[in-house]
Amino acid sequence: MGLLDGLFGHGSAVDAASLRDRLDGVLIEGESVRLAFRIIRDLFVFTERRLILVDVQGVTGSKIEFTSVPYRAVVRFSVETAGTFDLDAELKIWVSGTGEPLTRTLKKGTDVRGIQRALAEGVLR
Repeated sequence: MGLLDGLFGHGSAVDAASLRDRLDGVLIEGESVRLAFRIIRDLFVFTERRLILVDVQGVTGSKIEFTSVPYRAVVRFSVETAGTFDLDAELKIWVSGTGEPLTRTLKKGTDVRGIQRALAEGVLR
């Protein structure tokens, strides 16, 4: 991921195996990471049961907030792919009980179809 991508909040794919240590104690038995992407220091992690938002805070990054969104709480979602002149894609997830969607910008080349598939598999079960 380039520095400018990180500064502008663009997401890049993360290898699920590299998250094993970071998510130790967060994932339950039998739960595994299906897809993940990074935005600056934060992560969006999709498992077969939920979406986990990892918010790294502070200068040192020693304070971390883990937010779990069960797929049953996702009311709807939108994935807009990158176009010819538009170099980024956008992900919006509406969660029950909130007015504004969770919104993230994804750089061109991010597995947008994989993200959409992970959300659809979780939400539509």
